[in-house]
Amino acid sequence: MVDAPAQILVIDDDKAMRDACYQTLTRQGYQVEVAANARQGLSTLERTTFDVILLDLVMPDLDGLESLKKIKALDPEVEVIIITGYGTIQSAVECIKAGAFHFLSKPFVPEDLRNLVGRALEKRRLDLENLYLRQELKSKEERATLVYESDSMRRIMDMVTRVAPTDSTVLITGESGTGKGVVAHKLHQLSHRARRPFITVDCGTLVETLFESELFGHVKGSFTGADTNKIGKFEMAHNGTLFFDEISNISLEVQAKLLRAVEERKISKVGSHRVITVDVRIIAATNKDLTRAIKDSTFREDLFYRLNVVLIQMPPLRERKSDIPLLVNHFLEKYNFRVRKNIRGVSPEAMDLLVRHDWPGNVRELENTMERLVVLSHGPYLEPADMVFAGTVLTPSATPGSSASLRDLERDHILETLQRCNGHKSEAARALGIDRKTLREKLRRYNIE
Repeated sequence: MVDAPAQILVIDDDKAMRDACYQTLTRQGYQVEVAANARQGLSTLERTTFDVILLDLVMPDLDGLESLKKIKALDPEVEVIIITGYGTIQSAVECIKAGAFHFLSKPFVPEDLRNLVGRALEKRRLDLENLYLRQELKSKEERATLVYESDSMRRIMDMVTRVAPTDSTVLITGESGTGKGVVAHKLHQLSHRARRPFITVDCGTLVETLFESELFGHVKGSFTGADTNKIGKFEMAHNGTLFFDEISNISLEVQAKLLRAVEERKISKVGSHRVITVDVRIIAATNKDLTRAIKDSTFREDLFYRLNVVLIQMPPLRERKSDIPLLVNHFLEKYNFRVRKNIRGVSPEAMDLLVRHDWPGNVRELENTMERLVVLSHGPYLEPADMVFAGTVLTPSATPGSSASLRDLERDHILETLQRCNGHKSEAARALGIDRKTLREKLRRYNIE
């Protein structure tokens, strides 16, 4: 993908030096602004953001070290290159100790300027990338896999492959646990932004008072507890994808600020008027009916239309029953590996129960159920009795010609196991994956002699 051009500010009172830097850097494709003195440069920095600043060390209004301190107070992340004459190299070294990236000695050739600016930009990129990776390590969310064969999910994936290469904003709707986050990540993986950050904003867990700070960042001292400057999610997602999970949970006040950011791709940190331009692809998800929320005046209609450019509606698991056996086997393999078990499969009777259950919690509920069954089961195959033993209560939908209850299935399974074990209760208990005492209780409950 083609990233947004780097933003560079040149602060120098020598017009010939400003023009030379401007010509050299714009030819490299950078966006360059110039300032004739330190105060003008600081004023420019208050309004917008830059990746690199070229700062003359000796200017009539402010000296280089004082200017550097003011620049770093406004934007600690910006990389500053000091322009210095041979007589002031010691002062330039002092500036590096105070946070400057490096210095450039006069006179210099264009190649020296291009190389040093390139190195500064690479450092800034790596710093932002490390910040993103640290967030990824903190997140316990595991990138799930889409497993399906149903026609409804094939249609969903066809839409995903069509939309992913574009930068269009996508709204994903569906019940909790249907895989909205997985689809959002798939859209990112298949896009030209795939090698850039995928940043998730969990709108359901963020504290309302800190929401704006999380989205846009804040400057030190902007509110109680703001002890340092903070980069927000928009900046972290620059050139990548920003995913708003359960977006219906944000307040109307934050919605108004989010609308401006979505429309203009410009933000300002809390406590600052500086405008930061961001290049992000927006994906949002919700399990709520946003049209009803608009009628209830809890969601802005203009924001809804900005988000609802492409709509993907995730079907509930009960409407794609053909995917359940695939998902069951996928989760069985996953948790066999994770908990070091070797359960070979699921019996037809147990699979029938799993398929006929309505799964109100959708794929997330099915995964949790499979993890519990794998952890607690001892037999080579998962059986209906394992579900009861693991505390899994499945309520199969009524289907023609099938009236067996879970109680009947468990009783029949125990009888079959006893017959296979020639009536030996200890052996049957081991085969069922329960202890002898539990088997005695079940035999008494079912009046089995």
